[in-house]
Amino acid sequence: MSTRERSLNFIEEIIEEDLANGMNRESLRFRFPPEPNGYLHVGHASSICLNFGLGLRYNAPVNLRFDDTNPAKEEQEYVDAIKKDVEWLGYQWAEERYASDYFQQLYDWAVELIKKGLAYVDSQSSEEMAKQKGTPSQPGSESPYRNRSVEENLELFEQMKNGEFPEGTHVLRAKINMASSNMLMRDPIMYRILHKHHHRTGSDWKIYPMYDWAHGQSDYVESISHSLCTLEFLMHRELYDWFLDQIYDNKSMRPKQREFARRNLSHTVVSKRKLLQLVQEGHVTGWDDPRMSTISGMRRRGYTPMAIRNFADTIGIAKRTNLVDVSVLEFCVREDLNKTAPRVMAVLDPVKLVITNYPEGQEEWLDAENNPEDESAGFRKVPFSRELYIEREDFMEEANRKYFRLTLGKEVRLKNAYIIKGESVVKDADGNITEIHCTYDTDSRSGSGTEASLRKIKGTIHWVSIQHALEAEIRIYDRLFTHENPDGDKEIDFKSYLNPNSLDVIKGYLEPSLSEAKDGDRFQFQRLGYFCVDRDSTAEKIVFNKTVGLRDTWAKLESKE
Repeated sequence: MSTRERSLNFIEEIIEEDLANGMNRESLRFRFPPEPNGYLHVGHASSICLNFGLGLRYNAPVNLRFDDTNPAKEEQEYVDAIKKDVEWLGYQWAEERYASDYFQQLYDWAVELIKKGLAYVDSQSSEEMAKQKGTPSQPGSESPYRNRSVEENLELFEQMKNGEFPEGTHVLRAKINMASSNMLMRDPIMYRILHKHHHRTGSDWKIYPMYDWAHGQSDYVESISHSLCTLEFLMHRELYDWFLDQIYDNKSMRPKQREFARRNLSHTVVSKRKLLQLVQEGHVTGWDDPRMSTISGMRRRGYTPMAIRNFADTIGIAKRTNLVDVSVLEFCVREDLNKTAPRVMAVLDPVKLVITNYPEGQEEWLDAENNPEDESAGFRKVPFSRELYIEREDFMEEANRKYFRLTLGKEVRLKNAYIIKGESVVKDADGNITEIHCTYDTDSRSGSGTEASLRKIKGTIHWVSIQHALEAEIRIYDRLFTHENPDGDKEIDFKSYLNPNSLDVIKGYLEPSLSEAKDGDRFQFQRLGYFCVDRDSTAEKIVFNKTVGLRDTWAKLESKE
């Protein structure tokens, strides 16, 4: 077995086997079929990467097809958001399609099934149908309307289509087998009456196809070769094939449904219904809240398309559902941003540092490297002056030998600037340090080449010139849920695990180069983490979101617990 063959996932192995058995490579065609009833989440991102990744691997077209068969829950807003997400991830679809494009064809095929005696109009209530469905171990019982004549069924179905009946009075069911061991084969519903406005077809239709009837047939119309879906649709495959059997003409590509396992992400939920609940109940600010597992939320938080694609590649495709720790996603984000994000200096918990032997009123503009991972990124100028902000945790009045940041009587280097020595502190009435006084070595400027500048100093800290500092709102995000699997116990409301400390808003001070930063721009705040500009920023106030820290702090916390 070659290295290439060993690297194939099981979906690719299926495709390779089909090609080996005579399928024309040019017949390969895939699709990503979202429902426009919410924003896409990280689980959808994996599916997008799978389908479009196969398209790239096999140079095959991939359709974006909206499964818009339920106007009660679908909106144009969701269609637009889904298209934006797919494009942002870096993929381009071959054709934009909609299940609603095929409403007439689906209706015509349903009429053909009625004429063949394979579909009938059922006039029972939903409760009555549920009772006669049976159980997995007991067969169902036939509907009293199952043996209506073809003529009566055709007439009733047309009246349903014309809007002559209220919702819930009739449905169209396939006539298959009420004793099947697969309960989905027990005369499944094909159409229901809905007097709802559709975002594309308006009020043209009063009946709408169910997913199982619309999906496989849409695949067939589009000549999809491999219809990939998640594992919960495994039991649907028999019905998928049964419906195709009724319309397949041996002249077109017959789609093949195959299933892969969901990859659930820890400390979040990946149900559109539950994500919508979080939005509607105000637990988050919207679908694109940076704490959400939606693609739009991850984009706003500062995640990169490549990081998400790398994450999808890392977790791969499997046949069993499992829970992926969110730290894997954060690692992929951190790894990508390390290569691309410019380095800047910011102080988020400031304490004032006064360099007592630096001339008052003097300022210097020092060279600072933009990204050591990218030589082409060049340098920028940062202002230096007598009074600076440093991080409060970067100073300790009394410290042991293992503490390499600023302390009294010892030296530390200011990043891109000078070597300083702690001399004294000023405290308020409560004993809190309000100022740190230090002296600097005038010949020790970084990059100057002097003997003093080349001295080996163990500690380096970042800083911001108070005179030049840009004040900003900083949003520090934590995981939305305290439990790794908030949706794991159906007896417990997932919202009971909401993290009350998932957002902390603080004031920070930034180097002035960030005054020109735009919405979505990403940076590494040196020694603090990765941050991006939020869309709430204005000319008067810039807002940054914390994307991810420089290291995984949750792993340490959880190991202690």
